[in-house]
Amino acid sequence: MKELKVDLVVVGGGLGGVASALAAARAGLTVAMTEEYDWIGGQMTSQGVPPDEASWVEQFGITASYRALRDGIRDYYRRNYPLAPASRAWREFNPGAGSVSRLCPEPRVSLAVMEAMLAPYRSSGRLTVLQPFKPVSVDVDGDRVRAVTVAHRDSGRQITLVGRYVIDATETGDLLPLSGTEFVTGFEAQSQTGEPSAPAEAQPLNMQAVSYCFAMDHVDGDHTIDRPANYDRWRSHRPSFWGANQISWQSPHARTLETVTSDFTPNPDDDPLSVISDQRLSPGDDNLWIYRRIAARRNFVPGTYDSDITLVNWPMLDYCEGPIFGVPEAEARQHLANAAELSFSVLYWMQTEAPRPDGGVGYPGLRLRSDVTGTIDGLCQAPYIRESRRIRSLYTIVEQDLSYAVRGERGAVHYADSVGVGMYRIDLHPSTGGDNFIDVASCPFEIPLGALLPQRMQNLLPACKNIGTTHITNGCYRLHPIEWNIGEAAGALVAFCVARSTTPHAVRANAALLSEFQTLLTSQGVELRWPDVVGY
Repeated sequence: MKELKVDLVVVGGGLGGVASALAAARAGLTVAMTEEYDWIGGQMTSQGVPPDEASWVEQFGITASYRALRDGIRDYYRRNYPLAPASRAWREFNPGAGSVSRLCPEPRVSLAVMEAMLAPYRSSGRLTVLQPFKPVSVDVDGDRVRAVTVAHRDSGRQITLVGRYVIDATETGDLLPLSGTEFVTGFEAQSQTGEPSAPAEAQPLNMQAVSYCFAMDHVDGDHTIDRPANYDRWRSHRPSFWGANQISWQSPHARTLETVTSDFTPNPDDDPLSVISDQRLSPGDDNLWIYRRIAARRNFVPGTYDSDITLVNWPMLDYCEGPIFGVPEAEARQHLANAAELSFSVLYWMQTEAPRPDGGVGYPGLRLRSDVTGTIDGLCQAPYIRESRRIRSLYTIVEQDLSYAVRGERGAVHYADSVGVGMYRIDLHPSTGGDNFIDVASCPFEIPLGALLPQRMQNLLPACKNIGTTHITNGCYRLHPIEWNIGEAAGALVAFCVARSTTPHAVRANAALLSEFQTLLTSQGVELRWPDVVGY
């Protein structure tokens, strides 16, 4: 196969890509979806990160299909795992009982459920999934994308995908420069956006840190890895704002910026049902072992797990030495290699030098779980990407649209063209420009269709972190359920436009078409407004 013609080409198989492909195939379109890693699912699977979600996720604030994903994950455990009786009866079962989220599963379980959701459309031939492929060129005719050529990651074999519409669901907005679509990177200037937290001058290469996450457990024996080549460099690395060496139990508190010390106790004898997973109360990272734990052994029949499994995505992994796009390719590759070495250095430090409560040092029983991440080296397949290129859109979401300090009890701005909802604090990690955490309280917000529409391109849509946010508002639109909602809205929009022989821009511009599209979204379980409740 050298060329494949479909209604919709989705480049990138992360959460936004899966949701957009699912929505379009469900509506009857033919879809081709590509993914450059071995697993679809992006930040929830190949990047390894349990879902960051709003405190009310069990009641409202997500789409019906995302709720089906969450329910499917719990059902998968109930069907296939020997759960302890109390855990099996736990309606809101949390496999890892992590404090970061009410649902902390192992990546392979999330992958299995997403694959099952797509399976009927793959079997019918309506959906073709190409892995591992990444885009190498885009054929553009004026303001329209005609085709995208993708290459196999290992063999280099190329396939040209021709579609009526193209969705960029890549983690870093890779189709934008390839297609000539106008985009922005990094920090905008305050004079451009009016945002209270923006700098005086634009900083296009100032982006959030990336992290190579990994899974580990703690068992008998010495599982110390080889000493990383540049371990001494990372061991002594001390960012000016950190208040300590980056590789330590100390880090800036995300909200107060004070230097705090986190606890670390492998395999605490805690009750999984008693863990409070509510980021309104705390970021949840006081105890690093429990923070992003993805398998709590006491959730299962005794003997099933020799140890808990925890997913390491902690501040000390944040790589801030340079961006991974917007710079020459060789430089970007070096930054990724450095980020991986930082992660190995963190593990080696924990195994050999980390202070223990008993006065000793090192936890040699910490063991990389490469089987959990699906890799040979033990790190996750892909780096955890927090920031992307972002389209120059018809509407740009700014801090003052949703900041609680600005909006107060009025709540976030209501958008007439809402295509979904989301909720998370504006959570920005340390950056390549030397900034500390930026953590701003936000109001529950909506997703405006205008932020999904490029100013010029007519048949190219974004489906994840590449929508029309700013550097600041990306900090709350980048999380798992919001990315899924964005992707689902984009896929549904393409199907709507094909069915009615119209265009995405026309849908937003025409009140009747917009109302019809929003009614369609609502009928499919996409929430467009937040309930009028108190306690946000």
